[in-house]
Amino acid sequence: MLVVMQHQATTEQVEQVVETIQKMGLAAHPMPGPTRTAIGITGNSSTVDPRSLEVLPGVRELIRVTQPYKLASREMHPDDSIIKARKANIGPGTFTIIAGPCSVESEENILQVADYLMSRGVHLLRAGAFKPRTSPYSFQGMEHEGLDILARAREKTGIGIVTEVMDTEQVQAVAQVADMMQIGTRNMQNFSLLKKVGVCGRPVLLKRGMSATLDEWLMAAEYLLAGGNPDVVLCERGVRTFTDHTRNTLDLSVVPPVKENSHLPIMIDPSHGTGRRKYVSAMALAGLAAGADGLMIEVHPDPGNAMSDGAQTLDFQEFDQLLNALKELAIPLGRTLA
Repeated sequence: MLVVMQHQATTEQVEQVVETIQKMGLAAHPMPGPTRTAIGITGNSSTVDPRSLEVLPGVRELIRVTQPYKLASREMHPDDSIIKARKANIGPGTFTIIAGPCSVESEENILQVADYLMSRGVHLLRAGAFKPRTSPYSFQGMEHEGLDILARAREKTGIGIVTEVMDTEQVQAVAQVADMMQIGTRNMQNFSLLKKVGVCGRPVLLKRGMSATLDEWLMAAEYLLAGGNPDVVLCERGVRTFTDHTRNTLDLSVVPPVKENSHLPIMIDPSHGTGRRKYVSAMALAGLAAGADGLMIEVHPDPGNAMSDGAQTLDFQEFDQLLNALKELAIPLGRTLA
């Protein structure tokens, strides 16, 4: 439900509506706008008598939000959100790139990649300290030692850190290092983790589950938003289908519906979406053309010797070529690479 205030409503009248909503056992989310303030209501509002709010001074009308997700919907938040992570702004008009190796392998490797990315104007480094792997025998990441390496890389180079949190017990440690916390595809519906991350005070990159519908994905985002964290970025990383010519099926068709139904930015991960290096650049360009707000892409100085996901990782030369192509495509689309 959405309470729309009158144009001339005073601060005191807005506060009275918020207090009334809270007395009903519901959560109030004031959203000041250029012409008027709206107040979103979350919780079980089905038993609320609209008349108890409509009669309050300064209230213009009540609107029922039809989507199951409230805070993530355009009905409650019509303007595009811009999410700030370190020096990067993710949202409309820009095309933000997050790049780096799949996992933290060594301090030397991370510093080399960080220096290279900063020299190319890329201000967000992705690398996993904790790695969710299908096989228990695969490299599981450097864990807390990896977080320490990422922290030193940020201190030495100024680059922002994007890294995955896998468990509620890791949230505090990851939040101390990350400028943006990633929730991976396997944890999209880990509701305990979503609740914990929702109150940690860090921007979140929420990857789509392997078989998640758009509504399920946005409802997962709703957990983060309902926890008080407005800084959520969606990431399409491919869904599981019958195809075997790529690792996953990168669903670029989800970008326009996300933009239609939600104010949250959406990024594309063509590395996991294809699983094959030779397809990554083409799908990265397609993501820009489809209207995505940026890319999350795997880059390594020597992909053939990467400890994880080398087959889908670009080397520095390939990444340079992709950057040049993105810059050329961005111009007629009215976008700016960030």
